[in-house]
Amino acid sequence: MKGQFGPRAAGRTARLLEKLARTRVRDRAALVRLHETVLFLRAYPASPDVLRLADRVLSGFAARIEEPGAFDDPEISGIAGTSFSAVFSHEVARRLEARHGRAIAVDWDGYEAPDSFGAALARRLPLFAEDWPVEAHVPYRQWLGPRGLKWLVENLDADAYEALHLPLAWTLASSRATRSRTRWPGRPVFYHSGPLIRRHEVSLAAELASPPLPVERLAPARADRLLDVILDTSAVRYRELYGFTWPDRAHVLRADAGRGLEIYFFGVPPGRRLPLRAYHCGMFFKNGVPVGYVETLSLAERAEVGFNLYYTFREGETAWLYGRLLRLLRQLLGVTVFSVDPYQVGLENQEAIQSGAFWFYRKLGFRPVVPGIARLTAREEARMAARPGYRSPPHTLRKLAEGALIYNGGPEWDRFSVRRLGMRLARKADGVAGWPEVLRAVGQERWPPEERQAAEAIVEAKGAATEARYLRLLQGHSRLRKAVLQLGSD
Repeated sequence: MKGQFGPRAAGRTARLLEKLARTRVRDRAALVRLHETVLFLRAYPASPDVLRLADRVLSGFAARIEEPGAFDDPEISGIAGTSFSAVFSHEVARRLEARHGRAIAVDWDGYEAPDSFGAALARRLPLFAEDWPVEAHVPYRQWLGPRGLKWLVENLDADAYEALHLPLAWTLASSRATRSRTRWPGRPVFYHSGPLIRRHEVSLAAELASPPLPVERLAPARADRLLDVILDTSAVRYRELYGFTWPDRAHVLRADAGRGLEIYFFGVPPGRRLPLRAYHCGMFFKNGVPVGYVETLSLAERAEVGFNLYYTFREGETAWLYGRLLRLLRQLLGVTVFSVDPYQVGLENQEAIQSGAFWFYRKLGFRPVVPGIARLTAREEARMAARPGYRSPPHTLRKLAEGALIYNGGPEWDRFSVRRLGMRLARKADGVAGWPEVLRAVGQERWPPEERQAAEAIVEAKGAATEARYLRLLQGHSRLRKAVLQLGSD
């Protein structure tokens, strides 16, 4: 029923949900399939009854789980009533412990490197030095006593904690942090009375030329609550994102993208920024359900876009959502050229190979920047035209994924790499290459005064309240932009 709409289809879906609410399901695979299907229906409801009943099934899902630890695979983790173990950074562990208390604790049974505790505890328990350096089989847990995760995150600095690679066990039970129950209250629900928008109906050019989306800045208290929800949503899926760990809490934006889709978007504070690229990230909610996230790295008018739609929702309006996202990036950051890293389309990413991610982007208008991959793409497209139903085999998809894709960018961006630029400067610089090294490398001291001053304003804007103005100033400085492109090109 995920693709069926209209009054009759909505009625049938509601009746099936009512029946499933009373049906006991024991098979693990069937439970997962039930959960993901109902979660999809909750995000794309055909009627108020479907939404209400989907929530009913999901809110009681914990009672269906008889073996909590049997659902710890990263692809399906986070279901209510389950548990899992994962390693998190110090900051994420600290925030999770503060929010979830006893539900999250050190997974001592799954810890395989207790000797790592030696140096860390010696700095916090002085008499421990009587034992650790000279004795074999030191009883680390006895030394810790009742001290648990809370003590560890409060008393160890980030480097010491992360050197432990400490797994944390999270018992989800009926927590609102579960995938089953996470909701973010927003605008009125959008009910799907007609077919979903498919990829062939989406034009990125039309989206980028469309009027701005409505955008508002969240009040501090609401921003804090949202960022906690985003961190939980990512953590139960074994994921950490740089911006989710270190968000700029003062500048969280909400965009109303229509059809029940809300995009929340933010950067990182000045002390956490990259030397050259502007960093932003965000999460999308469909009718209050988190359905995916984005991470963008921008320089001048080019943005590298890391887009991830959770697998549960990939039969939804993925291309339309992606188009709205690029429209928002154009609106907020002034970027017009979009690139996709090879990982996104399958380089060392089996999930992307299985989903055919390369062709998702290609059919939206992206093109390969590597000539050999462009030729292979043309051959594959000829096969598709000659043989209806043909699909690129996995080994071909892996070859197609060996290079980046780009949309709306000319040849000058094809040969550019921030990594190449950084490495060139790092060979000459004593420290980390940043804007001072870039300006020296391009001979800024010989430029006319007005161009030097404009370049200095760009460097200053990198540390401003947000990075949006920094990007727009760089976009408008044609000489510096051209010089940066030359530095980073082969």
